[in-house]
Amino acid sequence: MGVTWELMIKSVKLALGATLKGDCPQEEVLLTLLIEIEHSVNSRPLTHMSLDSSGAEALTPNHFLIGTSSGQINFPRLSQAKNCTRSDYELSQMYADTFWKRWLREYMPTLALRKKWHKPQPNLQVDDVVLIWSDNSARNTWEKGVITRVLPGKDGHVRVAEVRKSGGNLLLRPCNKLIKFA
Repeated sequence: MGVTWELMIKSVKLALGATLKGDCPQEEVLLTLLIEIEHSVNSRPLTHMSLDSSGAEALTPNHFLIGTSSGQINFPRLSQAKNCTRSDYELSQMYADTFWKRWLREYMPTLALRKKWHKPQPNLQVDDVVLIWSDNSARNTWEKGVITRVLPGKDGHVRVAEVRKSGGNLLLRPCNKLIKFA
């Protein structure tokens, strides 16, 4: 059971190391970055997500820690912070954005484990609810969608799927960028 959280710690350490690349930020910048990272990691969905905006949201670790998934972090206003400057805040936000992109590249493949097809694997199907992996997603945003059409390859395995996002937009995504919720 501990393997899951050990892998999460590993992915965070790798992404944090790649984000800082040997930089030594000031204490306030590092603290702000670590709080942002904590929020990002704890905003990941643990359960099936409803596509309706009115529907129940997915359960996240933040629900257990702070009672909500939105987890608006209330930083002190820049005028109230003693040693914090606007450039320090902007630097911490730049680090947080860099971490988010790197961490997604580390974490998302662990959700969509693809094994060699020695045995038949279930294909994605119409009406499957999926998490949409996008390199351009905003920080702490987990896009979800429902598969409306599947496009199998010559070998019969589904390679591309048409997905309807929560806003109603349709897009074609390769299956390796879709993570099915069980």
